[in-house]
Amino acid sequence: MGRLDGCVAIVTGAGRGLGRAHALCLAAEGASVVVNDLGSARDGGGSDCSPADAVVHEVRAAGGSAIADHGDVSDLDQAERMVNTAVAEFGRLDAVVNNAGILRDRMLFNMSGEDWDAVMRVHLKGSFALTHHAVRHWRALVKDGQQVDARIVCTSSPSGLYGNVGQANYAAAKAGLVGFTLTLAKEVEKYGIAVNALSPGARTRMTEGLFDMDEGADLWAPENVSPALAWLLSDAARGLTGTVLEVEAGWVGFAAPWTHGPRRRQTDRHWSVDDVDRVMPELWRDYRESVEDRQ
Repeated sequence: MGRLDGCVAIVTGAGRGLGRAHALCLAAEGASVVVNDLGSARDGGGSDCSPADAVVHEVRAAGGSAIADHGDVSDLDQAERMVNTAVAEFGRLDAVVNNAGILRDRMLFNMSGEDWDAVMRVHLKGSFALTHHAVRHWRALVKDGQQVDARIVCTSSPSGLYGNVGQANYAAAKAGLVGFTLTLAKEVEKYGIAVNALSPGARTRMTEGLFDMDEGADLWAPENVSPALAWLLSDAARGLTGTVLEVEAGWVGFAAPWTHGPRRRQTDRHWSVDDVDRVMPELWRDYRESVEDRQ
């Protein structure tokens, strides 16, 4: 018996790296998996059916259940077909894992408009498109009187939470997915849908050359991240929504959400520049101390 017996999940970008590890882990826990991957290059160019097909073969060889989907996640019609395929093949849909992504890393002054748009299209629009159709499917079930216990997981990144040089487009998209997660969690909770984000650190073709992963390389394996995803989709995580789970190098934990830091209030008159100048030295000191306390 696996933790995800009976669960049907779509995993995008599941032909390589983290997505592949996710698909294999979910299937090992009993889930039936729609393995989506366009098979593009690291920068989003081209397509190739073989990565998704290979993962499906691995799942089935291990006794699991999976089918391949080669659609473009950023295309609304193809995203809808993905949802319909899951329901037609397995009879239901329980989880969506928005994992597909590309990189177009450049310093901002060298970044083209296409570099920006391509990253936003795959990460942000791709997550929107599939989630849009999945939520419509689950909402229709609720309106038809059925009970829904569904999960959505969006893939953020340390770059999106903390920033990284040369990744303004990628970091903006990944930070955007945190805002998407927090907002959607509030919108769909009443329909029985939980929405969380995963911020993974792993050794994949997406992270080659970004930072040193040589020391303790086994801890940076994609397979070290996927069990946390499986847990998010399991019954143990029922009721958990609107969170960002960080998993990297042997660590697992929740990212602290944006909160109000030190601040000052003035009620007897409008703020002037002189007023701001007066309170700012003390406020800046309190802010630095609060940041140091969290580190």
